[in-house]
Amino acid sequence: MKKIFSFILTSIIGLACGNNNNEDAVIASGIPAPAVMNYTVVNVYPHDTAAFTEGFEFHDGVLYESTGQYGFSWLSRNELTTGKEISKIKLANQFFGEGITILNGKIYQLTYKENKCFVYDSVTLKKINEFTYEGEGWGMTNDGKHLIMDNGSNNLYFRDPETFKIVETVGVVDNNGGVDSINELEYVDGFIYSNIWMKDYILKIDPKSGHVLAKADLGGLKEKSLQGAFYDKADVLNGIAYDKAGKRFFITGKNWAKLFEVKFN
Repeated sequence: MKKIFSFILTSIIGLACGNNNNEDAVIASGIPAPAVMNYTVVNVYPHDTAAFTEGFEFHDGVLYESTGQYGFSWLSRNELTTGKEISKIKLANQFFGEGITILNGKIYQLTYKENKCFVYDSVTLKKINEFTYEGEGWGMTNDGKHLIMDNGSNNLYFRDPETFKIVETVGVVDNNGGVDSINELEYVDGFIYSNIWMKDYILKIDPKSGHVLAKADLGGLKEKSLQGAFYDKADVLNGIAYDKAGKRFFITGKNWAKLFEVKFN
């Protein structure tokens, strides 16, 4: 399963580095506990159960999705209400698709362990560039100026969209210390909303300080998404998109049968 090795390795490192965790707690001792962020499901739409969702973005009325798994990774443009594909490109079998973001008419797509970020035209999906980077690629968003990505740690990396060079690194922390496994990202009104891999909650993060301001528990959405045989196939919560014009959040998960329009309170 995706990222199992990273999960085990992170657990081992966490046990071996107890002192570092204590230091994190000391550093974060002045940070308030995240506020509870409630939510309401406003609408429900279909979602492709074959999509192992890694990146999710809503742009100009179209839902963009990047999927993972070797041999099954793609980038697609989809209709929101029907879930039907408008256009789609498949990644070569040696690439595991990850997070995406759209900036200045370009789609940036990370890969998991292949150290490549592909750049496409946002309408035609034609590849126009690629970058190489060190480490893993997980989630990505942008603040209108910089690309913002993560790699499974508690760090957010701000990158120049023209060179892909890191210009700033911000660690995500809450009242207990560093928050690892930051995954799919969405930048909304000056804040970053993030999935945490293998968890059923979404964090609201201040991108300047890295502080976790609020936390929403979406446990139960997976069960609402699935029926019959789909339940055994579905994986974890992962996928946050935002419609700026309609001020709507869209939430889904890997191989889920449904996509939820959600309002956070």
